[in-house]
Amino acid sequence: MSPTRIADGSPFLDELRRGLRELGYVEGGNLLLEAHWGEDSAERIEKLVAEVVASTPHVIVAQGGTAVALRRATTSIPVVFGYSGDPVEAGLVESLSWPGRNLTGISYLTLELVGKRIELIKEVLPGLKRVAILANPQHPGDQAERRVSQAAATALGLSLAYFEARNMEQLVDALVAIERSGSGAVVMFPVQNVIRNRERIAAWAVKNRLPAISGWAQFAEGGNLMSYGPNLRESSRRLATYVDKILKGAKPAEIPVELPARVELVVNLKAAKALGVTVPQIVLLRADQVIE
Repeated sequence: MSPTRIADGSPFLDELRRGLRELGYVEGGNLLLEAHWGEDSAERIEKLVAEVVASTPHVIVAQGGTAVALRRATTSIPVVFGYSGDPVEAGLVESLSWPGRNLTGISYLTLELVGKRIELIKEVLPGLKRVAILANPQHPGDQAERRVSQAAATALGLSLAYFEARNMEQLVDALVAIERSGSGAVVMFPVQNVIRNRERIAAWAVKNRLPAISGWAQFAEGGNLMSYGPNLRESSRRLATYVDKILKGAKPAEIPVELPARVELVVNLKAAKALGVTVPQIVLLRADQVIE
């Protein structure tokens, strides 16, 4: 089998590799895998996409906004995506059951989970009046997530403040602004900038007594109060099955988009203690993982 080049911006590249190994692929043997990182820069992503497409790999694996850029860049190279928003709304596929194009993959169901994260933080902090949202406006689906967040906050009687962070410099400024906003908690959209800086965010949260929740488990594992979202490790491993099917002749247009097999709630009681927060027993009983 010819070597295959894979461009991936996920922190779970190891899980993709694991999935490929389990399917019989050997790097340097029947698989050539190259990782490229967008660093949350739209300009860098566009440049990388152009370079990768020009190299004509057999399959490209992409996360988030990279998939959107690839949709514009190629209609022939198979693309397997892990996407946080609605891939139909983003124009990646015609439908979940029949993608109809050269892209297919897994949707992480972010929109359906945004409101639940706000509900969870309110459940832990019943006296909460104002919640801050931290997001990257360059992330595809950001506007839709904002709309869903506002609706969920309004339904719970919460006021909402929105803060943007496209890069590390803006993240620092956004955290300072959140401190001054009068917010009692922070919901951080699950974007790379947040996940990469999860430990720094955790230290900031403790210092300012601002509990935070996001979408991926490693956010809570990195010292923050909670996470609620798909098991990204499991989903990243599943992407390998898409690569395998395509390399064996299947067309992306005919491979249905999957939804996550499991959504998990992770609660960090060490963080709760440091934040001075008591997590209700009813929340702990629902947790898939409790860090003590």
